[in-house]
Amino acid sequence: MPKPGKPNTKKTDRENSDLDLEIGFLSGLLRRDPEYVDALQLLGDDLTKRGRYAEGLDVDQKLAQLQPDNALVQYNLACSYALTKRFEEAHLSLNRALDLGYTDFKWLSRDPDLANFRSHPLYENIQSKVRRLRGSK
Repeated sequence: MPKPGKPNTKKTDRENSDLDLEIGFLSGLLRRDPEYVDALQLLGDDLTKRGRYAEGLDVDQKLAQLQPDNALVQYNLACSYALTKRFEEAHLSLNRALDLGYTDFKWLSRDPDLANFRSHPLYENIQSKVRRLRGSK
């Protein structure tokens, strides 16, 4: 499942505290096992929810090293690049995700993590590729 969108500023202090606690716990797990993929995925999601995009990008880059042929990992990496305004990298990762079989085109078109990338000229290439992929089904 793709990561949720931008941090919810309406989160309660309790929800934020819970996220921070989980981030700390997952970080501890990863100190013992830096390649624990499930923990990395959860940590990346939590960091994004807290608006800690640069840290989330670091996690997604690590996941992409561990699972370079995973379409969802590449998709989430593209989201992290978009959130950090690294649009060329977002474009490359999103293209890779599509090449690897990412097909949730409806989510791609409305994912809030990609909102700022959708207004970038490179996104037109993604739209064209999605149209081609939809036509080949």
